[in-house]
Amino acid sequence: MAAGTLHARRRIVLIFRLRAQVTGGRLRLSVTDEGPGFPADFLPHTFDRFTRAEASRTTPGTGLGLALVAARQVAEQAARRGARVGVVDVCTAAVAALPVGGAGLSAMSRSAASHPLCSTDDVSEQLEELQLTLGEGPCVDAFTQGSAVLTPDLLAAEVQARWAVFADAALEAGARAVYAFPLHMGAISPGVLDLYSPVPGRLHAEELADALAFADTATLVLLDSRIDGEEDLAGGWPTDGRYEDLGAYRAEIDQATGMLTAQLGVGAEDAFVRLRAYAYARGRRLAAVAADVVAHRLTFPPGADTDQTDDEA
Repeated sequence: MAAGTLHARRRIVLIFRLRAQVTGGRLRLSVTDEGPGFPADFLPHTFDRFTRAEASRTTPGTGLGLALVAARQVAEQAARRGARVGVVDVCTAAVAALPVGGAGLSAMSRSAASHPLCSTDDVSEQLEELQLTLGEGPCVDAFTQGSAVLTPDLLAAEVQARWAVFADAALEAGARAVYAFPLHMGAISPGVLDLYSPVPGRLHAEELADALAFADTATLVLLDSRIDGEEDLAGGWPTDGRYEDLGAYRAEIDQATGMLTAQLGVGAEDAFVRLRAYAYARGRRLAAVAADVVAHRLTFPPGADTDQTDDEA
Protein backbone atom coordinates (compact mmCIF):
# COMPACT_ATOMS: atom_id res chain seq x y z
CA MET A 1 0.00 0.00 0.00
CA ALA A 2 1.23 3.49 -0.74
CA ALA A 3 -0.10 6.80 0.46
CA GLY A 4 0.76 10.41 -0.22
CA THR A 5 0.41 13.12 -2.82
CA LEU A 6 0.68 13.07 -6.59
CA HIS A 7 1.15 16.19 -8.70
CA ALA A 8 -0.69 16.21 -12.02
CA ARG A 9 1.45 18.42 -14.27
CA ARG A 10 3.14 19.46 -10.99
CA ARG A 11 0.24 21.80 -10.08
CA ILE A 12 -2.92 19.97 -8.99
CA VAL A 13 -2.68 17.86 -5.82
CA LEU A 14 -4.41 14.50 -5.47
CA ILE A 15 -4.30 12.81 -2.06
CA PHE A 16 -4.99 9.09 -2.20
CA ARG A 17 -4.25 5.65 -0.78
CA LEU A 18 -3.47 2.70 -3.03
CA ARG A 19 -3.85 -0.95 -1.96
CA ALA A 20 -3.02 -4.05 -4.02
CA GLN A 21 -4.16 -7.51 -2.96
CA VAL A 22 -4.03 -10.89 -4.68
CA THR A 23 -6.92 -13.27 -3.94
CA GLY A 24 -7.53 -16.49 -5.81
CA GLY A 25 -5.02 -15.57 -8.46
CA ARG A 26 -6.76 -12.25 -9.17
CA LEU A 27 -5.38 -8.76 -8.49
CA ARG A 28 -7.64 -6.40 -6.57
CA LEU A 29 -6.52 -2.78 -6.73
CA SER A 30 -8.36 -0.25 -4.58
CA VAL A 31 -7.84 3.50 -4.59
CA THR A 32 -9.24 5.83 -1.93
CA ASP A 33 -8.90 9.59 -2.23
CA GLU A 34 -10.12 12.72 -0.48
CA GLY A 35 -11.52 14.37 -3.58
CA PRO A 36 -15.11 14.60 -4.83
CA GLY A 37 -15.01 11.06 -6.24
CA PHE A 38 -16.00 9.71 -9.66
CA PRO A 39 -19.51 9.50 -11.11
CA ALA A 40 -20.74 5.89 -11.41
CA ASP A 41 -20.76 6.00 -15.23
CA PHE A 42 -17.09 7.08 -15.23
CA LEU A 43 -15.75 4.23 -13.04
CA PRO A 44 -15.08 1.83 -15.96
CA HIS A 45 -12.76 4.49 -17.41
CA THR A 46 -10.86 5.24 -14.19
CA PHE A 47 -7.57 3.85 -15.49
CA ASP A 48 -7.82 5.12 -19.07
CA ARG A 49 -5.02 7.46 -20.03
CA PHE A 50 -5.88 11.13 -20.70
CA THR A 51 -9.54 10.58 -19.77
CA ARG A 52 -11.58 13.23 -17.94
CA ALA A 53 -14.84 13.03 -16.11
CA GLU A 54 -17.33 15.62 -17.38
CA ALA A 55 -17.09 17.71 -14.20
CA SER A 56 -13.29 18.03 -14.51
CA ARG A 57 -13.15 19.21 -18.13
CA THR A 58 -13.12 22.86 -17.07
CA THR A 59 -10.45 22.32 -14.40
CA PRO A 60 -6.89 22.68 -15.78
CA GLY A 61 -4.50 19.80 -15.08
CA THR A 62 -7.08 17.33 -13.73
CA GLY A 63 -8.36 14.09 -15.14
CA LEU A 64 -5.14 13.10 -16.91
CA GLY A 65 -5.42 9.53 -15.69
CA LEU A 66 -1.64 9.04 -15.81
CA ALA A 67 -1.07 8.78 -12.06
CA LEU A 68 -3.64 6.02 -11.62
CA VAL A 69 -2.42 4.16 -14.71
CA ALA A 70 1.12 4.20 -13.30
CA ALA A 71 -0.17 3.15 -9.87
CA ARG A 72 -2.02 0.21 -11.38
CA GLN A 73 1.02 -0.97 -13.35
CA VAL A 74 3.21 -0.70 -10.24
CA ALA A 75 0.66 -2.60 -8.13
CA GLU A 76 0.52 -5.35 -10.75
CA GLN A 77 4.30 -5.78 -10.54
CA ALA A 78 4.10 -6.06 -6.75
CA ALA A 79 1.27 -8.58 -7.03
CA ARG A 80 3.39 -10.76 -9.30
CA ARG A 81 6.12 -10.77 -6.66
CA GLY A 82 3.59 -11.42 -3.92
CA ALA A 83 5.04 -8.57 -1.87
CA ARG A 84 4.26 -5.07 -0.69
CA VAL A 85 4.69 -2.34 -3.29
CA GLY A 86 8.30 -1.13 -3.41
CA VAL A 87 10.38 1.13 -5.60
CA VAL A 88 11.63 -1.91 -7.49
CA ASP A 89 8.05 -2.32 -8.77
CA VAL A 90 8.11 1.27 -10.03
CA CYS A 91 11.34 0.61 -11.91
CA THR A 92 10.06 -2.67 -13.37
CA ALA A 93 6.74 -1.12 -14.41
CA ALA A 94 8.50 1.84 -16.04
CA VAL A 95 10.69 -0.49 -18.12
CA ALA A 96 7.62 -2.47 -19.22
CA ALA A 97 5.69 0.68 -20.21
CA LEU A 98 8.40 2.80 -21.81
CA PRO A 99 10.89 2.33 -24.69
CA VAL A 100 13.88 1.93 -22.34
CA GLY A 101 16.29 -0.85 -21.55
CA GLY A 102 16.35 -0.53 -17.79
CA ALA A 103 15.70 1.65 -14.77
CA GLY A 104 17.36 2.47 -11.48
CA LEU A 105 16.52 4.59 -8.48
CA SER A 106 18.84 6.21 -5.97
CA ALA A 107 18.09 7.90 -2.67
CA MET A 108 19.70 11.33 -2.71
CA SER A 109 20.47 13.78 0.06
CA ARG A 110 22.26 17.11 0.43
CA SER A 111 23.41 16.27 3.95
CA ALA A 112 24.32 12.56 3.82
CA ALA A 113 25.81 10.00 1.46
CA SER A 114 23.51 9.09 -1.41
CA HIS A 115 22.95 5.44 -2.26
CA PRO A 116 21.27 3.24 -4.90
CA LEU A 117 17.96 1.64 -3.96
CA CYS A 118 17.22 -0.62 -6.90
CA SER A 119 18.03 -1.40 -10.51
CA THR A 120 16.44 -3.66 -13.10
CA ASP A 121 19.58 -4.97 -14.81
CA ASP A 122 23.37 -4.86 -14.76
CA VAL A 123 23.58 -1.74 -16.93
CA SER A 124 21.25 0.32 -14.72
CA GLU A 125 23.11 -0.95 -11.65
CA GLN A 126 26.39 0.30 -13.10
CA LEU A 127 24.85 3.66 -14.02
CA GLU A 128 23.63 4.24 -10.47
CA GLU A 129 27.01 3.32 -8.99
CA LEU A 130 28.93 5.37 -11.56
CA GLN A 131 27.02 8.58 -10.91
CA LEU A 132 27.23 8.30 -7.13
CA THR A 133 30.93 7.42 -7.29
CA LEU A 134 31.86 10.12 -9.82
CA GLY A 135 29.52 12.78 -8.50
CA GLU A 136 28.44 13.66 -12.04
CA GLY A 137 25.81 12.59 -14.54
CA PRO A 138 22.11 13.10 -15.29
CA CYS A 139 21.04 11.72 -11.90
CA VAL A 140 23.25 14.15 -9.98
CA ASP A 141 22.19 17.13 -12.09
CA ALA A 142 18.49 16.24 -11.88
CA PHE A 143 18.71 16.17 -8.10
CA THR A 144 20.70 19.41 -7.91
CA GLN A 145 18.52 21.31 -10.40
CA GLY A 146 15.21 19.81 -9.31
CA SER A 147 14.12 19.13 -12.89
CA ALA A 148 14.32 16.29 -15.38
CA VAL A 149 17.59 15.89 -17.27
CA LEU A 150 17.06 14.17 -20.63
CA THR A 151 20.14 12.95 -22.50
CA PRO A 152 19.09 11.39 -25.83
CA ASP A 153 22.65 10.64 -26.95
CA LEU A 154 25.70 10.22 -24.73
CA LEU A 155 27.93 10.61 -27.78
CA ALA A 156 26.79 14.18 -28.39
CA ALA A 157 29.62 16.70 -28.11
CA GLU A 158 27.89 18.82 -25.46
CA VAL A 159 27.27 15.73 -23.32
CA GLN A 160 30.89 14.64 -23.60
CA ALA A 161 31.96 18.12 -22.52
CA ARG A 162 29.48 18.21 -19.62
CA TRP A 163 30.20 14.77 -18.15
CA ALA A 164 33.48 13.73 -19.72
CA VAL A 165 34.13 10.82 -17.36
CA PHE A 166 30.58 9.60 -16.81
CA ALA A 167 29.58 9.71 -20.49
CA ASP A 168 32.41 7.41 -21.59
CA ALA A 169 31.88 5.05 -18.65
CA ALA A 170 28.12 4.88 -19.30
CA LEU A 171 28.69 4.12 -22.97
CA GLU A 172 31.09 1.35 -22.02
CA ALA A 173 28.47 -0.05 -19.63
CA GLY A 174 25.95 -0.31 -22.49
CA ALA A 175 23.85 2.87 -22.27
CA ARG A 176 23.42 5.31 -25.15
CA ALA A 177 20.67 7.55 -23.73
CA VAL A 178 19.81 8.39 -20.12
CA TYR A 179 16.73 10.14 -18.72
CA ALA A 180 16.76 11.28 -15.08
CA PHE A 181 13.66 12.38 -13.14
CA PRO A 182 13.93 13.88 -9.63
CA LEU A 183 11.41 12.72 -7.04
CA HIS A 184 9.45 15.62 -5.57
CA MET A 185 6.82 16.24 -2.94
CA GLY A 186 6.68 19.91 -2.04
CA ALA A 187 10.10 20.87 -0.71
CA ILE A 188 11.07 17.21 -0.20
CA SER A 189 13.30 15.58 -2.83
CA PRO A 190 14.22 12.06 -1.68
CA GLY A 191 15.86 10.71 -4.82
CA VAL A 192 16.03 10.31 -8.59
CA LEU A 193 14.55 7.81 -11.04
CA ASP A 194 16.94 6.98 -13.91
CA LEU A 195 15.95 5.34 -17.20
CA TYR A 196 18.40 4.30 -19.89
CA SER A 197 18.19 3.15 -23.48
CA PRO A 198 20.81 1.13 -25.38
CA VAL A 199 20.04 3.21 -28.49
CA PRO A 200 19.95 7.00 -28.92
CA GLY A 201 16.55 8.69 -28.97
CA ARG A 202 14.16 11.12 -27.32
CA LEU A 203 11.08 10.38 -25.27
CA HIS A 204 7.93 11.54 -27.03
CA ALA A 205 5.47 13.77 -25.19
CA GLU A 206 3.24 10.91 -23.99
CA GLU A 207 6.24 8.82 -22.97
CA LEU A 208 7.64 11.77 -21.04
CA ALA A 209 4.30 12.24 -19.28
CA ASP A 210 4.28 8.55 -18.34
CA ALA A 211 7.86 8.77 -17.03
CA LEU A 212 6.90 11.74 -14.82
CA ALA A 213 3.93 9.78 -13.50
CA PHE A 214 6.24 6.90 -12.57
CA ALA A 215 8.57 9.36 -10.82
CA ASP A 216 5.62 10.71 -8.81
CA THR A 217 4.57 7.17 -7.92
CA ALA A 218 8.14 6.36 -6.83
CA THR A 219 8.06 9.42 -4.56
CA LEU A 220 4.92 8.16 -2.85
CA VAL A 221 6.23 4.65 -2.41
CA LEU A 222 9.62 5.80 -1.12
CA LEU A 223 8.22 8.29 1.37
CA ASP A 224 5.52 5.87 2.52
CA SER A 225 8.21 3.26 3.22
CA ARG A 226 10.23 5.76 5.24
CA ILE A 227 7.18 6.84 7.23
CA ASP A 228 6.47 3.22 8.09
CA GLY A 229 10.09 2.75 9.16
CA GLU A 230 10.86 0.00 6.67
CA GLU A 231 14.48 -0.96 6.12
CA ASP A 232 13.76 -2.66 2.79
CA LEU A 233 12.86 0.43 0.79
CA ALA A 234 13.27 -1.44 -2.47
CA GLY A 235 10.38 -3.68 -1.57
CA GLY A 236 12.02 -7.06 -1.39
CA TRP A 237 14.41 -7.01 -4.33
CA PRO A 238 15.60 -10.59 -4.92
CA THR A 239 19.01 -11.43 -3.51
CA ASP A 240 20.90 -11.81 -6.79
CA GLY A 241 23.75 -9.51 -5.80
CA ARG A 242 21.92 -6.33 -6.80
CA TYR A 243 21.57 -4.22 -3.65
CA GLU A 244 20.23 -7.18 -1.70
CA ASP A 245 20.96 -5.61 1.69
CA LEU A 246 20.21 -1.93 1.36
CA GLY A 247 20.29 -1.23 5.08
CA ALA A 248 23.82 -2.61 5.35
CA TYR A 249 24.87 -0.85 2.14
CA ARG A 250 23.83 2.55 3.46
CA ALA A 251 25.15 1.97 6.95
CA GLU A 252 28.58 0.85 5.74
CA ILE A 253 29.08 3.88 3.48
CA ASP A 254 27.92 6.20 6.28
CA GLN A 255 30.23 4.47 8.76
CA ALA A 256 33.20 4.66 6.39
CA THR A 257 32.51 8.35 5.78
CA GLY A 258 32.43 8.93 9.54
CA MET A 259 35.74 7.12 10.00
CA LEU A 260 37.35 9.25 7.28
CA THR A 261 36.24 12.46 8.98
CA ALA A 262 38.34 11.37 11.98
CA GLN A 263 41.30 10.13 9.92
CA LEU A 264 41.46 13.20 7.68
CA GLY A 265 40.18 15.86 10.06
CA VAL A 266 37.59 17.05 7.54
CA GLY A 267 33.80 17.34 7.39
CA ALA A 268 31.51 14.55 6.25
CA GLU A 269 31.02 16.00 2.77
CA ASP A 270 34.76 16.22 2.09
CA ALA A 271 35.28 12.74 3.53
CA PHE A 272 32.65 11.30 1.19
CA VAL A 273 34.30 13.06 -1.77
CA ARG A 274 37.62 11.40 -0.85
CA LEU A 275 35.91 8.03 -0.57
CA ARG A 276 34.34 8.45 -4.00
CA ALA A 277 37.58 9.68 -5.55
CA TYR A 278 39.48 6.65 -4.25
CA ALA A 279 36.85 4.28 -5.59
CA TYR A 280 36.91 5.91 -9.01
CA ALA A 281 40.72 6.06 -9.22
CA ARG A 282 40.91 2.33 -8.48
CA GLY A 283 37.97 1.36 -10.66
CA ARG A 284 36.25 -0.14 -7.62
CA ARG A 285 32.69 -0.03 -6.36
CA LEU A 286 32.01 2.54 -3.67
CA ALA A 287 30.50 -0.10 -1.38
CA ALA A 288 33.64 -2.27 -1.64
CA VAL A 289 35.93 0.60 -0.69
CA ALA A 290 33.66 1.51 2.22
CA ALA A 291 33.80 -2.09 3.45
CA ASP A 292 37.62 -1.97 3.42
CA VAL A 293 37.63 1.27 5.43
CA VAL A 294 35.20 -0.12 8.02
CA ALA A 295 37.25 -3.33 8.33
CA HIS A 296 40.46 -1.24 8.79
CA ARG A 297 41.96 -2.76 5.68
CA LEU A 298 42.24 0.73 4.23
CA THR A 299 43.14 4.01 5.94
CA PHE A 300 43.57 7.55 4.63
CA PRO A 301 46.37 9.49 6.36
CA PRO A 302 45.91 13.28 6.67
CA GLY A 303 47.48 15.18 3.78
CA ALA A 304 47.78 12.14 1.51
CA ASP A 305 46.37 12.49 -1.99
CA THR A 306 43.77 10.19 -3.49
CA ASP A 307 46.40 7.94 -5.01
CA GLN A 308 48.06 7.04 -1.70
CA THR A 309 46.85 5.51 1.55
CA ASP A 310 48.65 4.08 4.56
CA ASP A 311 48.19 0.63 3.08
CA GLU A 312 50.05 1.64 -0.06
CA ALA A 313 52.65 4.02 1.27
